[in-house]
Amino acid sequence: MDRDNEFLGTEPVGRLLFRLAIPTIAAQVINMLYNIVDRIYIGHMGPEGDLALTGVGVCMPIILFVSAFAALICHGGAPRASIFMGQGNKDAAQRTMGGCFTAQLMVSAVLTAVILIWNRPLLLAFGASGNTIDYAAAYMSVYALGTVCVEVTLGMNQFITAQGFAKVGMKTVLIGAVCNIVFDPVFIFAFRMGVRGAALATVLSQAVSALWVVRFLSGEKSILRLTRDSLRVRPALLLPCVALGVAPFVMQASESVITVCFNSSLLKYGSDVAVGSMTILYSVMQFAMMPLQGLAQGSQPIISYNFGARNAARVKEVFRLLLLVSLTYSTALWALIMAFPQVFVAMFNSKPELVVFASRALRVYCAVMFIFGAQIACQMTFVSLGKAAASAVVAVVRKFVLLLPLIYIMPLLMADKTMAVYTAEPVADLLAVTFTVTLFSFQFRKAMRSISE
Repeated sequence: MDRDNEFLGTEPVGRLLFRLAIPTIAAQVINMLYNIVDRIYIGHMGPEGDLALTGVGVCMPIILFVSAFAALICHGGAPRASIFMGQGNKDAAQRTMGGCFTAQLMVSAVLTAVILIWNRPLLLAFGASGNTIDYAAAYMSVYALGTVCVEVTLGMNQFITAQGFAKVGMKTVLIGAVCNIVFDPVFIFAFRMGVRGAALATVLSQAVSALWVVRFLSGEKSILRLTRDSLRVRPALLLPCVALGVAPFVMQASESVITVCFNSSLLKYGSDVAVGSMTILYSVMQFAMMPLQGLAQGSQPIISYNFGARNAARVKEVFRLLLLVSLTYSTALWALIMAFPQVFVAMFNSKPELVVFASRALRVYCAVMFIFGAQIACQMTFVSLGKAAASAVVAVVRKFVLLLPLIYIMPLLMADKTMAVYTAEPVADLLAVTFTVTLFSFQFRKAMRSISE
């Protein structure tokens, strides 16, 4: 067993989860600031702020799709590397990381070309109107140029955390977020670049983070290093990573598809105000979910390492703690949103009509958020255990089997068709959590028996 990571199998679980999760949660929250800060500044640009905010919101499906490919390769690769390290096979772990890095560079080149060539047609199909398409196209044409930086930062940072360097992973996004917060007002207001300035600030910030990640993973402090030999793509190592990354990919890519469906349905039954409100609702949901995902990702190296080391008791202990903390957080945040929705909405725009409408919609959209901690805990534990099929199933069921049809079914059942579109989210979440918890209870016991025996 590799002594560099032995603390993952020996340190008290509560202290270890706290040590790894807090920096990871901070990293997730800070990472969220890239897009959230853009929207806050854009929403307060002046008379055109609400239309500009809606236009940038229409870009979200493409941005989510780009992020999803980082998840496809590296959110599956990082747990695989952790499992290899738990087995004492450092060479396989290092080659897994290197192959994932090269694959990401290839994917980035393809994505950049696609976005630049089909920018406006995609945005019009994704819910942009005649009033908002110019804002959306201006933002996306600049953002596309930084695709490789986004892929490297979001993807390879997973390998830093997987080695137990949670604080270094936090610094990765902290550096970029601070740059973004500083660059945004300069480019948007001082240079009068508007939405193009917001996109340029994001791209430059991601570039700084990407350079930081590559430098760390190539240096002596990293247990696994990017070397010339490790960069070769080995299908026997890469394909299992991609298979395991299918669930995170589906979860993020489906967000892209779902956002398109929400936007088009809201434009049909409502107006630009309804679409703009969806941008705010999604931003608030990001704010809510990022800490949960950070907590779950902080648990990933511990669960994966101990699963590889065949320590069933320790895996169970980590999961129980993860579930308890996740549910506590999701319930507390749900209570705040239900009590003070206007506070969350006003962060993005102060136009009275938009604040009133979005506050009402937010209560509907987040109605069952209190149970979502269980969904995230079970989903990430599936990934941490290397259960590719199970993690993919729960991701597909929640988004494609439940939410996607409900976006179109709910308006047929309710008089207020615009609010009916938002109601699809809590109905789908309630059914999805029930399914996920049921499946997990069987699969988890089976996995624990397999390593105990």
